[in-house]
Amino acid sequence: MVDGAAVLGVFSVYVAGVVIPGPNFVAVAHKAASATRVEALAVVAGIVLVNLFWASCAILGVGIVFAAFPWLALAVRVAGAGYLIWFGGRLIVNASAGKPMQAGRPVAGGFRQSFAQGFATNIANPKSMAFFAAVFSSAAPAHVGVGTFVAMLGMVCVVAGGWYSFVALTLSHARIAIGYRRRKAWIDRLCGGLIVALGVRQLIR
Repeated sequence: MVDGAAVLGVFSVYVAGVVIPGPNFVAVAHKAASATRVEALAVVAGIVLVNLFWASCAILGVGIVFAAFPWLALAVRVAGAGYLIWFGGRLIVNASAGKPMQAGRPVAGGFRQSFAQGFATNIANPKSMAFFAAVFSSAAPAHVGVGTFVAMLGMVCVVAGGWYSFVALTLSHARIAIGYRRRKAWIDRLCGGLIVALGVRQLIR
């Protein structure tokens, strides 16, 4: 049996968490403008898979774990922030040098590499971890049945997949892609700078 009220309550907070721009949005937007639609959607798939993982942890009580072991939450936040700073820094450096990035990093080629990029960006995203551990877990009931659990994960998949796919398909439009190629170096520096800023923000919070 599905607890519709519980699913709706989680939905109301999750939508806001997804649409607020962060590292995931920047990664999808950059891939959409710089690569193929398939690669952009592969990044989306990697992000959605991690969101499903964090949602499962939140429903099962990861917030309690972080509350009991604050050093663990701090370690995850610092590691994630470090990855974002490296991620953005590499994008800036390679934009200045006119070089593409390699597997698991910005502007990777191929479905697998793009999927890995999306996965790595989100798993190291302190914003996602903090949101699911604090906000999402507080909206979810302490105990849910299997039906409600599956319904919540389905909602996460539809909302995240729908939003990021919309971003990917919109920004991969031919005119936008052509505009990106004309201003590639500056856009790469801007995206890299945003990612670095997000990482630094997580370190000093």
